Amino acid sequence: MPCEVAARFLIFYGSQRGQAQSIAEEICQQSAEHGFTADVSCLSNQHKYNLDSEIRPVVFVVSTTGDGDPPDTAQKFVRKIKNKSLPHDHFSHLRYALLALGDTNYANFCNGGKTIDNRLQQLGAKHFYATGHADDGTGLEVVVDPWIEGLWDALKKTFSSMATSDQLGADLSDRTQENYHKNASDKEKNKSDLEVDLHLLKLSEVDSQKGRAITSDSSDAETLSTALVASLKQSVPPLSECALNVPALPASYLEVLLEQVSTEGETVPSDKEGFHEVSISKAVQLTLDNAVKTAILLELDISVQNIAYQPGDAFDTLCPNRASEVEELLLRLDLQTQKNCAVQVNLLKNNSKKAAKVPLHIPQNGSLQFILTWCLEIRSAPKKAFVRALADFTQNGSEKRRLLELCSKEGSADYNSFIRDANVCLLDLLRAFPSCLPPLSLLFEHLPKLQPRAYSAASSSLQHPGKVHFVFNVVEFPVRPEHPARTGLCTGWLADHVSSILRPLGTVPALERLGTSALPKVHVRPRPSSTFHLPADQSVPVVMVGPGTGVAPFIGFLQQREKEREANQEATFGETWLFFGCRHKDKDFLFREELARFAHNGTLSHLIVCFSRDEPDAVGTVNRPTYVQHNLRLHAKNVASILLKDKGCLYVCGDAKNMAKDVNDTLLEIIGNELQIDKLDAMKTVAGLREEKRYLQDIWS
Repeated sequence: MPCEVAARFLIFYGSQRGQAQSIAEEICQQSAEHGFTADVSCLSNQHKYNLDSEIRPVVFVVSTTGDGDPPDTAQKFVRKIKNKSLPHDHFSHLRYALLALGDTNYANFCNGGKTIDNRLQQLGAKHFYATGHADDGTGLEVVVDPWIEGLWDALKKTFSSMATSDQLGADLSDRTQENYHKNASDKEKNKSDLEVDLHLLKLSEVDSQKGRAITSDSSDAETLSTALVASLKQSVPPLSECALNVPALPASYLEVLLEQVSTEGETVPSDKEGFHEVSISKAVQLTLDNAVKTAILLELDISVQNIAYQPGDAFDTLCPNRASEVEELLLRLDLQTQKNCAVQVNLLKNNSKKAAKVPLHIPQNGSLQFILTWCLEIRSAPKKAFVRALADFTQNGSEKRRLLELCSKEGSADYNSFIRDANVCLLDLLRAFPSCLPPLSLLFEHLPKLQPRAYSAASSSLQHPGKVHFVFNVVEFPVRPEHPARTGLCTGWLADHVSSILRPLGTVPALERLGTSALPKVHVRPRPSSTFHLPADQSVPVVMVGPGTGVAPFIGFLQQREKEREANQEATFGETWLFFGCRHKDKDFLFREELARFAHNGTLSHLIVCFSRDEPDAVGTVNRPTYVQHNLRLHAKNVASILLKDKGCLYVCGDAKNMAKDVNDTLLEIIGNELQIDKLDAMKTVAGLREEKRYLQDIWS
C-alpha cells in the first residue's frame, strides 16, 4: 500500500477547447505503463485536492486563450495564487512540472501557462522537470510527445529523491523502481512486437523502373499509384520503408446504444448554456461580387432578450455541421436508416481509461442525426490518437500502414502536411481510406465538442438600441487533393442562413417587411471582454489598427464616441486614429461612408487607409504604403508620442498570423527609434504597455 502512495502523482489541466484536457488524460493513461498512478482533475475542481499541503509531484497542462489569458477553467485558480497576501514560501513544499500550450501566431505565446509557472516559482514551488512550451502554430506534438516521454524519468528520479529523504521510504523506492523497470521492460517488448507487425504492413517492394509501389500483403494484390509522390493516401521512402514508433492504442471507454424511439422536434441543443434565440433583422453584403472575399454585415435584434454589451465585446454564435456532410457521414458508417434513433451513451464496464466519463456535450436520448449535427465537431482535424484508433478499424493492409505512418513519430511531417495544415477532417479520412469503418463509439470518444464561433460587436447600443451588428468574411477552403472545396463551417452556414434577406451594399430594402416569425434566427450569447474597451477616461487618445473585418470593433468604438460627443459637447475627448487597409478601394472598403462621416464630424481625428492590390494612381509612388504597418511607420512620431508621452492606448484587431505580428514588429521598431534603445529594451517597453492594458489585441488565426 505505501508503495502505491509513493508512486502516485497529480495532474491538473486548464483547458479552453479540450486540447489541454486531452493531453492531461493521455499522460494519466500512460502513467500505468510506467509504474505510476495518477489522479487527473480540471483546475476548476482544484478544491478536491489541497495544493497548500500537497506533497505528491504535480503536473500542470495549461492552454492559453484570448490576449494571452489563462483558460476560463483556470481563472479562479490564477486569482487564488495571485493573492498578494500569500507568503513567498507558500508553495515551498510543492514539486511540479508544467506543460504550456500556445500558438506563436499570437503575441503572448503560452502566456496562460507562463502566468501560473511564474507565480508558483514566486511562491517557492520547485520544478522537478523543465517546463514545456508547445506551439499549435507548428504542431503541438512536436513538443508534447518528447516532453511526455521525458516526464517518466523525471518522475522516477523525483520519487527516488523523496524516498531517500524519508527513512521509511527506502524500501518503497526500490519497489517503485522495480515496478517502473518491469513496466518499461514490458513496454519495450510490446514495442518490439508492434514493430514486427508494422514490418509486415510495410510497402517494402518498389519497382523503380515502373515507378510502382507494391503492397507486401499477399491477400491484397492491388497496386498503388504510379507516382512516387507523398500524399494523404501514400507515402514515399524512407517513411514507407522504416519501422514505426506509433502511439499506444487509446483505451475504448464508451458504449453507444441506438433505440427506436421518436426524437422529432429537436432543432438546437437543449442545454443552451446561456444562449438566446434572436432574429436576424438585416443582412447586407459589404463587398462587391468580384471582391476577393465576401464580407457580410448582420443586424441581430436583441431587444426582446434585453442583452447588454459594450463595444469591444464579442458574441458566441451556435452553428450546426453541414447537413450534407452529416448525411454523408451517416451513409459512410452505414447508419443512415438509424439517424432518428435515440442515442444512449454509457461507460464500458471495466474500461481501463483513467477518470473515464461520458462527455457532457453528448445529450442522452438525442437522435443520432441531432448529435452529429449540433454536438460534435466533425470538421475538426483528427488528432494522432484518433488516427491511431482508426487504423485498428481499417481492413486493407496498405491503408492501415498509411494511417499508422500518419500517427507515428516518424510521420509527423506528413501528419502536419496532409492532415493538420490541409484542414482534413474525419470525413476526408474516410473518403481516402475506404476500408476504414470505425464504430460510432470511437467518434463519440474522439470528436471534440462543436464549439460556438465568436464575432466582435460592430456597433454601439447607444447608436443602435436593441440591436447588435456582426461583420464576417465568408471563409473559403479551395479544393485540394485531400478534400473538396468548402466554406467555413459557421461563416458558410450564416451566409446560406440569411440568403433570403441578404441585400447588396447601397440598395434599399424591399418595402414589404418580413414578420419577426419569418426572419432567420440564430442562437447567441454575449462574451464580455475584460479589457478590449475604450478607456474610461475619454480624454485618453487611442490608436486603432484594423484591416479588413478587423475594423469591426472600432466601428462600435466610434459609434459610441460619436454619441458621447453629442451628449457632452463641453467635454474633452482624446484624439482617435484609425489605420485601416483592404485590397481594393472600390471593392472591399468596409464601412466607407460611415468612416467618412466619423472623419468629417471629428469623431475620428485621423483616418489612414491603404489598398494592397490597387495600382498606384497618377501621383502614386513606388513606395506607397501597402499594409497597415507601413502607414504606422509613416506616422511613427505621432504613434510614439501618443503611447509614450500622452499615455494613450493602442488597439489591434484582425489576423494573428501575419498582420498582428507585423504590427508588433513595427511597434518595436517605432519605440526603439524614438527612445534610441535596442530591440531587447524596446520589447520590455512594449511588454510594459501590455501590462498596463494600453496595448490590446483582439486577434484570430
